[in-house]
Amino acid sequence: MTTASALPRREIRRTGVHVTTLGFGAAPIAGLYRAVDQTTARATIDAAWGGGIRYFDTAPHYGLGLSEGRLGEALRDRSREEVVVSSKVGRLLVPRTPPLPRDDDLFDVPGDLSRRRDYSRDGVLRSLEATLQRTGLDRIDILYVHDPDEHWREAAEEAVPALVELREAGVLGAIGVGMNESAMLARFIRQTDVDVVMLAGRYTLLEQGAADDLLPTALEQGRSVVAAAVFNSGLLAREEVPDTATYDYELASPDVRARARLLASVCREHGTTRNPEEVHHNLVAHAQQVPDDLWADLEDRGLLRPVG
Repeated sequence: MTTASALPRREIRRTGVHVTTLGFGAAPIAGLYRAVDQTTARATIDAAWGGGIRYFDTAPHYGLGLSEGRLGEALRDRSREEVVVSSKVGRLLVPRTPPLPRDDDLFDVPGDLSRRRDYSRDGVLRSLEATLQRTGLDRIDILYVHDPDEHWREAAEEAVPALVELREAGVLGAIGVGMNESAMLARFIRQTDVDVVMLAGRYTLLEQGAADDLLPTALEQGRSVVAAAVFNSGLLAREEVPDTATYDYELASPDVRARARLLASVCREHGTTRNPEEVHHNLVAHAQQVPDDLWADLEDRGLLRPVG
């Protein structure tokens, strides 16, 4: 793909960190569900860069560090001032004894490491140091607390304050929290000094629960929201929904598959597609003008929540 100029950017809160309107989530290149070879992973990152994407998100969780390593290698020779990289804290990687033949948490990689939850200040610092080592980058621009669902107190009272220290010291450009639960993200916005939250899978064509809590709170408080997992972990990634489609990282139920198929059908009726899975298709979809009557039709059929 011919290198394009960067896509339009949006500023995270008032931090001076500007992310492109379409970002690259680096979990799949680390063997999410099935193994991905190095050549394919690199070509995928290169395609994203060539299409103008300059925001890349990763985490230690993804492929037991493989995602961070592959992303760092691919970006190391790019203009560092042009790219924004985010990663996450909350899971430390430690040796597993005895090792498993395959990771036991979604990724098709060797299970020689395990994840240990740690939202303490020391855990944050150790996690960031390890991320910098794995990526080989000089800094991480945005750092999120990752999946603190059962760890509110530790995340709010220890991890976030540690990130605030790092931000105020100029080590980080912006800080946030990333998870699937929109209500808790709204609570983080109300009660902590995060700049941005990453919401995974709760504001998509399939479901818009975040419109009840997170989005109004973020708007009121002047915080940024990054919408992630917009394919609902695979269910919306194809125009034809197979029986093996996944939702919330598990096999989708027949009812959920039926709703996704109806969504795809309505989108086709209006001359557009839903959510293609390849990078270049995502870039085309991102630039596509969606007709206003599609949104109205989705609302009329009960597939999309009314706005306003």
